[in-house]
Amino acid sequence: MITVKEYSARRRDLMSMMAPNSIAIITGAVEKIRSRDTHYPYKQSTSLSYLCGFPEPQAVLVLIPGREQGQCLLFCREKDTLRETWDGYRAGPDGAVGDFGLDDAFPIDDLDEILTGMLEGRERVYYAIGKDVDFDRRLMGLINQIRDEQSRGSLPPGEFIDLDHLINEMRLIKTASELKLIRRAGEISARAHCRAMKISQPGMYEYQLQAEIEHEFMVSGAAAPAYTSIVGSGKNGCILHYIDNREKISDGDLVLIDAGCEYENYAADITRTFPVNGKFSPEQAAIYDIVLQAQLEAIAKITPGAAYNVANDATVAVITEGLRDLGILDGEVNELIEMEAYKDFYMHSSGHWLGMDVHDVGDYKIDNQWRVYEPGMVVTVEPGIYISPDNSNVAEKWRGLAVRIEDDIAVTKTGCEDLTAGVPKIRSEIEFLMAVQSGVRKP
Repeated sequence: MITVKEYSARRRDLMSMMAPNSIAIITGAVEKIRSRDTHYPYKQSTSLSYLCGFPEPQAVLVLIPGREQGQCLLFCREKDTLRETWDGYRAGPDGAVGDFGLDDAFPIDDLDEILTGMLEGRERVYYAIGKDVDFDRRLMGLINQIRDEQSRGSLPPGEFIDLDHLINEMRLIKTASELKLIRRAGEISARAHCRAMKISQPGMYEYQLQAEIEHEFMVSGAAAPAYTSIVGSGKNGCILHYIDNREKISDGDLVLIDAGCEYENYAADITRTFPVNGKFSPEQAAIYDIVLQAQLEAIAKITPGAAYNVANDATVAVITEGLRDLGILDGEVNELIEMEAYKDFYMHSSGHWLGMDVHDVGDYKIDNQWRVYEPGMVVTVEPGIYISPDNSNVAEKWRGLAVRIEDDIAVTKTGCEDLTAGVPKIRSEIEFLMAVQSGVRKP
């Protein structure tokens, strides 16, 4: 887990980038109503969680570099025996200081009064405008109060600076502690995918495989799925964000599962595609092998100093050539790539940053140039081929086939590390795993 010492170091690093006589305000996530008087399980905003680890709603973190009375302050709910009986433990201001290493803490009900005084005379406010519209209005109301008092000597802040840019760049490079947590999330998620492969049989429902996967998440100590699990069988695999997961899986179907757990606030993201009956058909194998080759060649490109887009370019080249060789595309490979003919079958990029969010923060380009990989970055590599069941331009034997293969890759000092290698992706290894585990199939 992330220690109080590491959280403190993150706050110091952020404050070192702030201008003199400035203040940073980081709001917690708002509780979300699920239905009438019930709420979704609460998840703290990643920015506040990244800086102090405080997990409760109704929290606001304030950083004031150089403030003698304390630089790192938290506004949070007070202790309340009655509410804690109904809703659970509250740290309260004393707990926020004692357990989370903050310099001081105040009741959230006193925010307006105390924060107004902290804002007065500051030249710059670091704040993520637009994420919480209600708090945007609240903060501007406090600043307008100070403006109304200018004739009496009050000085309102003169400039707002986007706080997200600074935090996002910090989050992009993972520490050893963060990599350890992502690696653990990857190990749990890999076991869950193996579990799905082992138990799958024709006639099961997609939601049953989802239940097996998420059961493995929870019994292994994960907090929850990092995102809504995708279990798409047959033609449903062609729907990139398919989450209905209600269909019966037919003999001969491929099953595309995109699922990863969240462990100690860090996400894993794995996709595997396998035949529900344990044996790839010739057509399934042909498409699968193209996608696997594309992924392996892309991963081989990920090394410090390489431009971010080299992985995507590798997947495009392999998939375009593979589809041409199968007769699904017709033409010279370079021309097909230039025409983006592959986009009918591969319509997304090769991956995304991974961390506290499954689609994690961080710019992909700097000054309109692809940024380069650095040690500590974590990226997914997830090429795919999706042939719509309604695509009359391809032979019928290919229609409705969908394959995606995804792993989580950490950039190291000398190359990269596959954090999710615990689940097989070579066809023969998948077939062997499914055969030896099944009470019906034979190895």
